[in-house]
Amino acid sequence: MPEPRTPAKTVAQSVLGFVGLSVAAGVLATAAVTPAIAMTGLATSTGISVFDGLPDYLQLDSLAQKSSIYAKDSAGNPVLLASFYDQNRIEDSWDQISQFAKDAAVSAEDPRFFEHGGIDLAGTVRAVVNNAAGGSTQGGSSITQQYVKNVLVQKAEAIPDKKESDAAYEEATATTPERKLKEMRLAIGLEKTYGKEDILRGYLNISGFGGRVYGIEAASNYYFNTTAANLTLEQAATLLAIVNNPENLRIDKPDSADNGAANGYALTKTRRDYVLDQMLKEQKISKEQHDTAVAIPITPTIVPPITGCSAAGSSAYFCDYVTNVLQNNEIFGATQDERWTNFKRGGYSVFTTLDLDLQAASQAAIDEYVPKTTTELDLGAVSVSVQPGSGRILAMAQNKDYSQDPDVLATGSNYSAINYNTDQAYGGSAGFQPGSTYKIFTLTDWLKSGKGVNESINANRRSDWGTFTNSCVPGGREQAEAGWSPRNDEGESGSYTVRRATQQSINTAFIAMAQELDLCDISKTAESMGVHRADGAPLNNSPATVLGTNEVAPLSMATAFATLAAGGKTCDPIAIDSITKPDGSTAEVPSANCRQSVDAKVAAAADDVLQGVVSNGTASASGARTDGVGELIGKTGTTDNAEATWMSGASTTVATVVGTFNVSGHVNLRDTYIGGTQVASMRHYIWPAVMSAALAKYPGGDFPEADRATLQGDGSGSSEEDSTPAPTPTADPTQAPSEVPTPAPGDGADTDGTGEDGGPAAPGNGGGAGNGNGNGSPG
Repeated sequence: MPEPRTPAKTVAQSVLGFVGLSVAAGVLATAAVTPAIAMTGLATSTGISVFDGLPDYLQLDSLAQKSSIYAKDSAGNPVLLASFYDQNRIEDSWDQISQFAKDAAVSAEDPRFFEHGGIDLAGTVRAVVNNAAGGSTQGGSSITQQYVKNVLVQKAEAIPDKKESDAAYEEATATTPERKLKEMRLAIGLEKTYGKEDILRGYLNISGFGGRVYGIEAASNYYFNTTAANLTLEQAATLLAIVNNPENLRIDKPDSADNGAANGYALTKTRRDYVLDQMLKEQKISKEQHDTAVAIPITPTIVPPITGCSAAGSSAYFCDYVTNVLQNNEIFGATQDERWTNFKRGGYSVFTTLDLDLQAASQAAIDEYVPKTTTELDLGAVSVSVQPGSGRILAMAQNKDYSQDPDVLATGSNYSAINYNTDQAYGGSAGFQPGSTYKIFTLTDWLKSGKGVNESINANRRSDWGTFTNSCVPGGREQAEAGWSPRNDEGESGSYTVRRATQQSINTAFIAMAQELDLCDISKTAESMGVHRADGAPLNNSPATVLGTNEVAPLSMATAFATLAAGGKTCDPIAIDSITKPDGSTAEVPSANCRQSVDAKVAAAADDVLQGVVSNGTASASGARTDGVGELIGKTGTTDNAEATWMSGASTTVATVVGTFNVSGHVNLRDTYIGGTQVASMRHYIWPAVMSAALAKYPGGDFPEADRATLQGDGSGSSEEDSTPAPTPTADPTQAPSEVPTPAPGDGADTDGTGEDGGPAAPGNGGGAGNGNGNGSPG
């Protein structure tokens, strides 16, 4: 909101007013009668050098209007999410304004408006004399002059640079003869270019009505819950009374001692009755109409304008993301301040990608299982869905109430200004470790390098992993950190095929795979699929990152899974489908920049493996709850000490990432139950609910059949049937889950479950017939 400004007035300027007064009056007299002649012969007929070089043409830019953000309902119709403005204004056409309002404006402000050539001689001279003599500031300006002044003020406020804006505002509002003469010349020039109706309409649309309410339409909405076209006589007179002194005569402060409900808004009523008197004098209303209107008390029906993303309800975080897109993209201006100023004043209609049906389902799924606050921990939860092949963000939900107000945020931990789904530069956090969901990049790079999914990998735990190829570092080799010895969830070891290692999320197998690859290439594969650190720093590519230690935004991971679901085509996530300007034309919007980042055959092979994770691996708890909805790919992830748990996956039509995590603190989510449900396993309820809703609206198909040659690689690996992995401990369905040892701090180990699937049972009663990696069925 623009800061309040005070026009400058100096003693020297007052003196100058006296000096130029008599000459100015002569010029005004001539201009009022024959403005064109007066202006043309000014220099020779008056000798007033101050007029030399004064402009006589004023460019009427578009008025500052509020901009709005929309989503789509079930029928594909736009639904308002939120509006933004510096000035709450809705511009009206001539026919959309009540005749009462037009007559009230002319009668009270400028009775000779339809007769003069742009200036009111008597009023202007009176104002100049009074102001120059040091009296109270008076207007005395014609409607055209007031319009000119308002236009110049709006131009000043639209300047992004505050210093330049303040200087322009000072010039536009200075109480000096020079400013008055410039205003008059511009007014006369305006009348030569525009008709009276255009000028009066412009005046009513630009005028301030108190606070951030501008224009007759917004004022009608705000003060009386009506439209400008339907204003009654007394309402129109009241609004035009406010125009005379907007901050003192506004009627939205009922507790005001000077002008409040207790005294019937006395100051405003006095001015309103004056407006009615003038309308009677000018024969715009009858005596009966006048007397009836004067007898009616002022009774505002205030309708507070809803502004900002807080008005968007459960879609508020998505709305916030859209505002950050607008501020961060150079399409909308050279600097962030310029972009945001342009948006708030530009009257844009932003039509977004958000699907309100899926958004509601996503929020409902989170709300059912994850409270906004809990005494056990500072718990966060997210769900974000992206459309493969387009990058369109369909839903974005989390378990907090949105606010950017520090006072509101201080009232409780249920509020958050941070969007957990997005990058820091887009209103998000510094990111979260994605755990084993990050293994899809090692798998993809493995296939890109020509290796097969049936190759046998030594998954034994090691205390010294030696060196890794890393072409991103000097020398091209990187030594694993001393003492770094990641473990597997249930101590698995032995030989695993890549397919089985992926299904069961075997950490040591993926580290061994990375040793046969280039860590730099794995990192580049992740980047090519749309993943980057949420804090804007480059991705780390140390050996530990194979297990998902880079802090990334859930939206980035959704983009990566959408890449595989779209046959290797990566599309940057987009939140805006189109933007319409006030004149009906369209504005450029950010592109999804879709590109083939992964060979289609490689993507199909990765999909083939990841389908097994959902049907017979660590994600089978989610898979079981989405049975019958079509083919799905997926991967689970759990970070050190189970401080964050993830379920990420996709159909051919929708990719979704769901996570629960510590917003702050280090509470083990496996050891924590809320409402009888293990927090670590809530993902396996939320993700199926979201995907079931998504697939009901966006039915998925079968993934392309994987190319056998790509699956087999160069054929050097043993077949899956020939591999003999060590026996995997299996939980007895009737027993409590085994205790999981806590990994050493910072070992990067992923721990994808303890045999529980998170059924709504008491602790110790959720064991499944699984292998200790979270793929057991309900106990």
